[in-house]
Order: sequence, then C-alpha cells, then structure tokens
Amino acid sequence: MDSATIKKWTIFFISILCAIIIAEALSNIIVSAAGITGSMKFLANFVLYAAFFFAILYTFEKIFHIEFFGFWRE
Repeated sequence: MDSATIKKWTIFFISILCAIIIAEALSNIIVSAAGITGSMKFLANFVLYAAFFFAILYTFEKIFHIEFFGFWRE
C-alpha cells in the first residue's frame, strides 16, 4: 500500500469517529435543552443522532473527497 491509500483510509476512519462524537454531542445538547424525558428522549435522541451523523458524513465527504455513500455507483 502506498502512502496515499493509507492517508485516505486514515481520514476515512477519523472522519467517522469525529462524526460519531459530534452527532452524539449535538443530539444530547438539543434533547437536554428541549427538556424531553423518558422514552421520548430516547426516540428524539436517536432520530437527531442519525440525522446529524449522516449530515456530518456528507459534509466530510464533500470536504475530503472520500466516498462514504457509494449508492450511485454501478
């Protein structure tokens, strides 16, 4: 493997880890600020986390030119 491949995979995994951390923090902040409790807190946190996670990955995809979502490939 050449250094370009290693660099690309490193950025790929670091981007995923950053997306996880940022999405978790944002969803927790929003749910806590809204004062949601109980099972609705779990549901709201899950939905917000998923939305933020994929939005952040899409942003990283555009910035770093890494393909996370290869749905349009044939």
